[in-house]
Order: sequence, then C-alpha cells, then structure tokens
Amino acid sequence: MVIALVGPAGTGKSHRASIVAQDVGAAAVLDDGLLIAGGKIVAGKSAKRESTRVAAVRRALLLDAEHASEIRAALARLEPEHLLIIGISADMIARVARNLGLAPPARTIAIEEFASPRQMRKARQIRASQGKHVIPAPTLEVRESFAGYTVDPLRVFVKVRAERPAPGQFIEKSVVRPTWSSLGRFYIEEVVLAAIAARAAVETPGVGRVYQAKVDVDDAAVAFELALGVSYGLFLPKVAEDVAVHVRQVVEHMTGLVCGAVVAKVQAVLPPSPAPSRGDRGPERGPRIE
Repeated sequence: MVIALVGPAGTGKSHRASIVAQDVGAAAVLDDGLLIAGGKIVAGKSAKRESTRVAAVRRALLLDAEHASEIRAALARLEPEHLLIIGISADMIARVARNLGLAPPARTIAIEEFASPRQMRKARQIRASQGKHVIPAPTLEVRESFAGYTVDPLRVFVKVRAERPAPGQFIEKSVVRPTWSSLGRFYIEEVVLAAIAARAAVETPGVGRVYQAKVDVDDAAVAFELALGVSYGLFLPKVAEDVAVHVRQVVEHMTGLVCGAVVAKVQAVLPPSPAPSRGDRGPERGPRIE
C-alpha cells in the first residue's frame, strides 16, 4: 500500500519522514528519487544531486525509465507492506506511483499532522537562508551518492506515536545543499585539498617531507598521489601505508568528501640529523601541489 506524505517545499517533510514511516508502519520511504529501507539507501538517485531544478523535478518524478526500473526492482525484492512516498502534492505522488506501476496512494498525510506552524516556519527560514535539505538516511549512506558535497549528520530523538507506550530512539539523518540551491554550490579548490593531504602526510610518524601532492577529483571521490621523504631506518611500505590511512581519515573528517585511492610513494630517504636549535631553522619549502 502506498502512503503519501505531502506538504509545501521546505516544510520539513524529509526531516520527519522517519517519524511518519514508523507511525504508519512503512518499511520503505521514497524521497526525491531515493528508496530508503532499514536506514540504508537501497536504490535510486537523489534529485538533490542534480545540477538544475528542472533535472531535479524530473528525477523526483522518476521520469527516467532506467531510474524507475531500478526502484521497481528494489521494491519487488523488498516487498514492503507499506511504502511512504514524499512529495509536495498528492498529484505529484500519484504520478510517481504510476511511474512505478503502483496503485495511487491509499492514504494521504499532510505534514501539518506531524509539524506545528512554528516548526514549519523555522524549516522554511533555514531552507531560504542556508539552502539546506534533509535526506532521511545516515550520513555514511548518503556520502557515496553526494561525493563532492559536504554532508552533515543530524541526529534526532524520536518517540513514536503508538497505542502502546514505546521507548524513543535516536535516528540519524543527513543535511546537504543541492547544486541547484539558490545560494549556489559549495566546492573546495584542489589546491586546498592537496594542502590538507600534504599536512596530514607530514603528521604521520617517519615522514619528514612531502615533495609533491597531486589531486584527482571526479564525481565518485577525491584521490591523491603523494611523493614523500621518509626518515632513514624505517620500513618504507609501512610508512606509506600509514600515510594513506591518515590522509584518508583527515580529508574525510575535514571536508566531508569521499576519499578514494591514496598513493604514497617514497621519493627520498632522509638521513638522520640532529634537531635544529631554536632560531636556527632555515626556511621550509612546501610540497609542489598539482
């Protein structure tokens, strides 16, 4: 059975999707082209990932045959008794259901049933001033779909409305800002990414210098290639492995981007030298960044 959650844009539908889904017993949620079940993204592509509003609307309506087919196959596999579809109007949700070969919504829920006027006003203010959108899935799930975007976690405590008392629970959601936001797109220059990676590399024990930091950014992830100077007497493969692990952790923590391959190559073995006395340190040269 299809259940519709409707309300004007920016009134907090995605933010409250998990609450509504639990309240109506929906095992799966379809929000802006993403099918979410059990706290995981199981199929689809988010309309919030599109570069224009027009493309976002088409994505949300599942007008792309391949996209709709992927969602249909996932629903056939999951066989949820109830599916919650989120949209700005009953007509929109009916079109989405039709594109999936499903019956029209058997029940329609207005966002006003779960959000007060004050809460909806606040949600609209945040949308208008910051361009932020919520995706009802944990950040680790969302980051792969939003490589190149900052994805912030949002944890909320939920107490489900039920006939029998039930304990509350924390549910994690994610906050993104789409490309088509009226405020434009946040992006991080490659030179900044290279500098972050180089700094993380020299923080790794055994690394005395980073000679070069190359960055490769695509839709899936950001990758790095680093040329290192490593102190004499250390096991070089282990140092390179430690560098790769630390760079990945630092980049993902500081930027929220998905970090792919990190290739650390030892370009030189640095001879042991006494630490310079205070005031006797010569100028340090930074890595060549590409």
